[in-house]
Amino acid sequence: MDVLPDIWRHDYWLPPGVTWKDMEQLADSDRPLPKDLLISLPLALGFIALRYLFERFIAPPIGRCLGVKNRLNVSAAPSPTLESFYTQRSRQPTQSEIVSLMSLCGKTQRQIETWFRLRRNQDRPCRTTKFGVAAWRFFFYFIAFTAGLASLIDPMERAQYWYYMLELGFYISLLLQISVDIKRKDFKEQVIHHLATIFLLIFSYCGNWIRIGTLIMVLHDCSDVLLEAAKMFNYGTGWRGMCNTLFVVFTLAFFVTRLVIFPSKIIHNTLTRSMEMFEPCFIYYLFNTLLMVLQALHIFWFGIILRMVYKLLEGKMNKDERSDEESAPEEEEDDKGGEENAAQGDCWEKSKDTLNSRLSTHSCVLNNLTNHRMSVADKMRKAQ
Repeated sequence: MDVLPDIWRHDYWLPPGVTWKDMEQLADSDRPLPKDLLISLPLALGFIALRYLFERFIAPPIGRCLGVKNRLNVSAAPSPTLESFYTQRSRQPTQSEIVSLMSLCGKTQRQIETWFRLRRNQDRPCRTTKFGVAAWRFFFYFIAFTAGLASLIDPMERAQYWYYMLELGFYISLLLQISVDIKRKDFKEQVIHHLATIFLLIFSYCGNWIRIGTLIMVLHDCSDVLLEAAKMFNYGTGWRGMCNTLFVVFTLAFFVTRLVIFPSKIIHNTLTRSMEMFEPCFIYYLFNTLLMVLQALHIFWFGIILRMVYKLLEGKMNKDERSDEESAPEEEEDDKGGEENAAQGDCWEKSKDTLNSRLSTHSCVLNNLTNHRMSVADKMRKAQ
């Protein structure tokens, strides 16, 4: 007889009076069992490899069709002292650190601030990279959403099992890559979301709540497909109308699925209806706690989405500010303005000298013309 670790005790995961042996002896079923989840680990590694191949060979030609082009960024001038500080201490020095760097490098405060802005821009992902990430997620969410609908409409045990494992493997791959992926301004919320989703998939599978888990994933994939599609068109050239339309549809879908259906149908049923069938156990409290965490994240993200919709209606949204998660483009716009101002300040002295030189030249020319006209007029009078 297999001896399961304490973490897999049946009184944790199953209703009172039900054991893992009872689950194994169910007619026409050998699912769910905790050991089935082990296959998600090689699947996660497979997703990482598949994503690399997709972003390298499939996403670039799609991006060229949509007119995705990288911006021309000015590189920071070589400076060993500033580079050492940038890589070893901080990417954004404080005012006191800038003062000490001024004495070390012999540069002005404006020049040092400009150097760090340019250096940060060099490390930010280009548009083609961000397009590849959005395209990869779009195709996965689209396939997952279609498969989830099919498993709900015509449930087949084996197909639903693989759908569950693929979703679990995908989110494990996202968690493994989040530290090296595109940095987002809601990095902590993303980590919490991925962890909550992974544990929800594990716990719902072990507790045999597969149908409700499938419905949760379908609701999430529905709006994620629209968001990633909007990002893809945002990075292209000449697709602003399509991007705005998809973003508005995404906002409506997000509101309906995650702020209306999710709390009123999913959370309500798992909290109340499940109590009518069996007594609550450990998995009941843990599962509903994780659902509450997801709902809190939904409210947080919807606040960001509403702010972006307001900017869209006011015509103030930058082209690179479409995503409700990415922060690099927004910061790039701020840095771009700062760089232009800094460049103007650095070049003012040269421009002033050039302008004075040109004015002096023009003054000489005007004086010569005036003298020439006076000489001609004098000669005309003498001739008369």
